[in-house]
Amino acid sequence: MPGAPAASAPPAAPATAGPTPPPIIVEPPSAGVTPGGTIWLRVESVLGEISVTVADPSLVDVTVDQVARTVAVTGKALGVTTITVRDSRGLTRDVQVRVAYNAGSVADYTVVRITGNPATPYFIKEQAALAAARQSRARPNAQILTTPDTVHVGSPLPIDDVTNVDVPVIIKGDGYFTVVGTTHVRVENVAYPPIHPTSLLVSDFPETLKEDGVLFTAPLSTQSASRFLYYHYNPPGQPDRRIVLRAENPSSAPALVQFISGSAGPGPYEMEVGHSSTQRFLVRVAQNEGTVLTIPANSTVELYTQPLPARAVVSNLMQLRELEGAPLTLTLLAQSATDPEDGAPTSSALLGGDHPHARGVYPIPEFFFDYTYETNGPDLVVPIGHIPLPNLLQGQALGGDYGVLQQIAIRMVNVDRRPVRVALYANPRGGRATGTFLIDRILVQAHALPAFSNYKLREYTVPANGYVTTTIVTMPEGGSSYPLRLIMSSDDGSVSPGAPGSPVY
Repeated sequence: MPGAPAASAPPAAPATAGPTPPPIIVEPPSAGVTPGGTIWLRVESVLGEISVTVADPSLVDVTVDQVARTVAVTGKALGVTTITVRDSRGLTRDVQVRVAYNAGSVADYTVVRITGNPATPYFIKEQAALAAARQSRARPNAQILTTPDTVHVGSPLPIDDVTNVDVPVIIKGDGYFTVVGTTHVRVENVAYPPIHPTSLLVSDFPETLKEDGVLFTAPLSTQSASRFLYYHYNPPGQPDRRIVLRAENPSSAPALVQFISGSAGPGPYEMEVGHSSTQRFLVRVAQNEGTVLTIPANSTVELYTQPLPARAVVSNLMQLRELEGAPLTLTLLAQSATDPEDGAPTSSALLGGDHPHARGVYPIPEFFFDYTYETNGPDLVVPIGHIPLPNLLQGQALGGDYGVLQQIAIRMVNVDRRPVRVALYANPRGGRATGTFLIDRILVQAHALPAFSNYKLREYTVPANGYVTTTIVTMPEGGSSYPLRLIMSSDDGSVSPGAPGSPVY
């Protein structure tokens, strides 16, 4: 038709794209292997033959199993490389492979022998965790991690009884593969009587550490038992350290050692560390909760280890005796945290320091007092920490009686026809002081008390024409200023222990 537009060709159909090929899948998507070890990678969504190339063949070897669709990777040298998996379509998948050592090995099974009348659940957990850590092995600069909080114990363990617990263990360190495992621990509560020490060993010099080395040495034999107090501070600017107590057995026969430990720290607050150490020690001595270790012939065993980073304090109160064997040598060391725990000190000489503190052997580890208090008479005052003890070695006398257990029995007599209310007060005399008291086997603690203050520790009602007997076990605490007085007096109506406003709990 005239004037009609010319017909145009229909538009061309767009080209149809082919289906997107599924990507290669490799499980695991990244991998780690130890030198000399082999791992297998599973390959999926591949077509045809699998080929594998290695970016750095000096680190790993690879072998392909075309039927099983797996790649075996064998470690050769430490480092990180990439392997590339390719199929017949030309598709690839990169897998990063790291060659490193495991941080250590977790022990499958161990046995720990303890004492306790009975052994409490927390003590069982703690000792099982320590035994699992002691039996596991870590590579240099790797760390073994266990905690009582991950161990399940249902009830106390009576004397001459056994329980079995599982302890989760983690071993990790920079440059290593983290190892996770479980150690099965058999806990045996053996029957040994309480330890009655005949001497007090003290290591408080140098209190502030400036170098590594030997802090204290002393013999330990079946002839006598000892209490051991150590208290040390790692100041700012110093490298992280650890404190290690060793027992050396130079004889050709094994030895058996029993010890009770009330360790505390590391922590930045010296009064808190000293208080925690005393509290744990007094409770465990009362419960006879301790550890029994065998020291093999011609060997040295670490009895106890505590980390001591810069700006921190550690303390420990221990009770030790040798049950069987030839005399042993105890050595307390300050070590760099990067050095091996079983490494030998560079010198056997004792470390020195600028400010003298107690270091030595002292002849009286315990004081026993027996008093009578008449309710219509004067106040009874019992001083704690006021008798300096001479040093059996060359060195400072022990002021404040730190580490000396004080056991006080008081008989309160009332000759009146009416009941009388009396109270036991704590009265620090040397400065601020914390306190731990077992009063008739009940744990009573005090936060830092101001100097010359009076706070009730316990209240009593003495019956008409009668009497009441009370027993107090306590000990001067590291980091606090002693002496302190215990005062038995009529009840002055002040705030009761444990009530709001009282630092006693």
